[in-house]
Amino acid sequence: MTPTITIAPVRKSIRVNASQAHAFEVFTSGIGRWWPRQKSIGKTPMKMAVMEPRLGGRWLEISEDGTETSVATITLWEPPHRLVMLWQINAQWKPDAAMKSEVDVRFSADGPDATRVELLHHKFEAMGAEAGASMRKDVDGGWPGLIERFVQEAERSKS
Repeated sequence: MTPTITIAPVRKSIRVNASQAHAFEVFTSGIGRWWPRQKSIGKTPMKMAVMEPRLGGRWLEISEDGTETSVATITLWEPPHRLVMLWQINAQWKPDAAMKSEVDVRFSADGPDATRVELLHHKFEAMGAEAGASMRKDVDGGWPGLIERFVQEAERSKS
């Protein structure tokens, strides 16, 4: 019998000085405005990041040569409250549809012009013990800087 492995989830929480609807829009439809182009999993340099804002939509990287590389697939779409995606990247940071860790992002109003954003990246066990632990370590170190870029864009572009 194979022992069950458990890998701790990655949890990040931040307050954004922007409305809930605006924060959700910037995180999803506006991902190309804050996701760094050097954080690419494609084979050629990334031109932009795009999220198809709907259930079943994809988070894509569009490369300079027009190639689309899927990063994640949206499995729950509840604007402006919640977004859940299957993260389809392996421990070598290559696209892999068989990989299914999960990113769950919740947006809660925190006053009239502020939002609490809570990100949970979990289910690393689906990758296997070694690969899952490696991915968890990488995203635990990577999400804080990415979330800060998101906050800066959300606060800069609020109406």
